[in-house]
Amino acid sequence: MITLTEKQRADFHYLSYTRVDGLWFMKVEEKYGFDVALEIDVQVWKVMPKIQARMLKPLCSATNSIEALSECLSTKLTIDCHTFRIEKIGVGGGFRILIETCPWYEFMVNAGRKHFAAKVGEKICHAEYSTWAAEFDDRIRFQMKEQLCGGSPFCVLEFTLQQSGV
Repeated sequence: MITLTEKQRADFHYLSYTRVDGLWFMKVEEKYGFDVALEIDVQVWKVMPKIQARMLKPLCSATNSIEALSECLSTKLTIDCHTFRIEKIGVGGGFRILIETCPWYEFMVNAGRKHFAAKVGEKICHAEYSTWAAEFDDRIRFQMKEQLCGGSPFCVLEFTLQQSGV
């Protein structure tokens, strides 16, 4: 048996996770077409954030708040090798994430599938980040303001807390 360091083990799992996502998509696409594969992928990315959030939430000091969402998304994006920064916006703990590099976009570009990236990013990111928001508070609203895969210099993700009675 090969002895691996913790970093090698983490890299192995990360590469396996990211590659299997693309591989299953391409196999479904081969059999059923791009639109069907994308719709199934959207359904997957409505569940995956629930799993991830429910794993990270107990590690935050507050489990149901916009602040905990910011902390958990920062952790998730770091693990997923994004380059990003978080800015506070407005009152009530709202925040904006500016993503400078996205490994998912880079995978698509490197696979020669850049022409699909904007459509995939629009549907998948909306499903994923809306689900993240709902896991922390039904009043948290998500908006995708800009996308790397749509030609912007950053992905801009905004999370705001809708006040009661609004």
